Order: sequence, then C-alpha cells, then structure tokens
Amino acid sequence: MTERRPPFARPTIREVADAAGVSRSTASRALSGNGYAAPEVRERVRAVAKELGYVVDVTARDLKQRTSRSVGVLVSDLRNVFYAELASGIGEEARAHGRTLVMVDLRGDSADELQAAEALVASRVSGVIATPVSRELSGFLSRIGVPLIEVDRRFDAEETDAVVVDNRAAARDTTTRLLAAGHERIALLIDETEWTTGEERQRGYLDALAARKVRVDESLIVQAGWDADEARAAAERILSRPDRPTAVFAANNVLTEGTWRAAAALGLGIPSDVSLAGFDDAPWMSMVEPGVSTRFQDAGALGATALRALLERLESPDAPVRTIVMPTRFVDRGSIAPPRK
Repeated sequence: MTERRPPFARPTIREVADAAGVSRSTASRALSGNGYAAPEVRERVRAVAKELGYVVDVTARDLKQRTSRSVGVLVSDLRNVFYAELASGIGEEARAHGRTLVMVDLRGDSADELQAAEALVASRVSGVIATPVSRELSGFLSRIGVPLIEVDRRFDAEETDAVVVDNRAAARDTTTRLLAAGHERIALLIDETEWTTGEERQRGYLDALAARKVRVDESLIVQAGWDADEARAAAERILSRPDRPTAVFAANNVLTEGTWRAAAALGLGIPSDVSLAGFDDAPWMSMVEPGVSTRFQDAGALGATALRALLERLESPDAPVRTIVMPTRFVDRGSIAPPRK
C-alpha cells in the first residue's frame, strides 16, 4: 500500500526518483540539465515529475550552490501604466534568461523604500532593479554588496549603473513644438523637481523658452501632485485664470490625464481653446478625439535593458559604472494647434 502524503505537502525529489526507478542524483541531473542523464531516462524522470506535480525548489538549490537566480524589482506604483509596462519588460527579459522576479510595489509610498529593499535582500536576490526615490537605496545596497540598476531616474551617477532617457532633451523638443505652433504662454505641469526626471524635464522646458527668448512666467510652472485627481485640480486652477495659458505641457501620463479632464470639465476644446502635449504614452491617449500628442518612451524596453544591465554587472562586478540612455520619440495625434488670435 502506497503511503499517502499529508494534505498540501509537496512531492520530493526522492519520490520522483523512486517512481522513475532511478537514483536521487540521476533524477536531479535529469530535471536540472546539469550533468549527464541518458535521453530516455531524462524523459521518464520528467514525465514522472509532471505527473506527481514536482517543482524544483529554487531557494534550496540556490542555497546549496550559493547562487541566486532571482532578481529583486522595486517599483514606485504599479497602478501607473508606465511602471506596469516597465515591470512587464523586466519580467519578459528575466524569463528569457531563466531568472525569477521578487517584486515589491511601493504604491506611491516612498517612505517604505528601504524597508522594501531589506525584504528583497532577505529573499536572497542576486541584484535589484529599482525606480529609486532617494540616494539612500544605492548606499544601503552598496554596503551589503547587492548590485543595483537604477531605471527611469537616478541618484547615484558615480557608483550605480542606470537606464534612463534624456529627459532634458525630450522636454526641450516637446516644448519647442508648442512654441513653433505659435504659443508663448505655455504652462508646465510637473509632479516634482527633486528627482532627476522632473528636474530635467523642467530644465528642458526652460531651455526651449530661453532659445526662443520667451520670458519665463513662474506662475505657469505648477507642481501638480502625484495622481490624476490632484493633477486635474491643479490644471483646473490654471486653466480658469483670466490670462490662462494657451498650451500645457504635462510632464507625465498622470498629469496629462488630469489636464485632459480639467479642460473637459471647464468646457475647453483641445486644441481649439488650449493645446496639450504630454510625456509618456497611455492607451487612452489614442482613444480620445483628438488623440493626445505625447513624448513616447518605451517602458518595456527600459525594463528589459535594465535586466540585461544587471546580468552584465553580475558577470563583471568590477566593470566601469555606466549609464544607458534610451531614445524617445514624439507622437503627434493632433492636440497641438496655433493659439486663437
């Protein structure tokens, strides 16, 4: 009579070996692909493992080999489509390289960053990919010898690899397109200027105004919060002014959504009453009429590139620190027009 396994107990490698009529070491070689096992034996062992529902215990294997195939991922807020696509790109590339992910979503709470990093380290990840919110993250991981790849924004250019876009050049080009359409009163809606993303996008906006010798109106530069409701409220205030701007550059996809909703709530036509240019793309931007013209950055490609950069860092820990700059492109969907006379 076969001994019954307790409920929910996972089958073991010994049970697979016994059922396949081989030794435990042979079963292990057949399942891992490391070492020789005759083709017919490998097929038999894998068929038995599938029938029993056996899954390799990656943690135990890593502990034995003193290596880890897992990668830690720390993202700001998966509710934002940009971060969701970034994580998807990391995950797809990880699967291609036989890596698993341990992911933590801060859900917009930057105060939890170091606690989240500690949880990843406790999971024995080989390295971390993060959208950092402070320099503390790189310092913490560096002290304990865990490689970090900063993605989307960076705080530690001297010691940490990063994958980013040229936010300053992208914002300068986007603002220049509004200026070329005839706008001079261009509002900038931005979430923050403490991170490199916001700070560089604001500098690009100012660069474009300076190049055209357009006077900077500080009241048109608005920090509009972190979600669409806050962005909508900020956009409504600036679009309700008697001297409202004729165009808005919204420096991320959430701010773009808030601006679009604000214009609709105030009965303003886009682009007949106010032109709109965004940064980042989102599905809704091509579904409205007119579509929203925006600066596209491939978040999935950013994530995939970050995963490859981490694997290269693990392979060559003493290689020079580098920053990989990914391209952006402007998508014109018709939300920019000359201002009304």
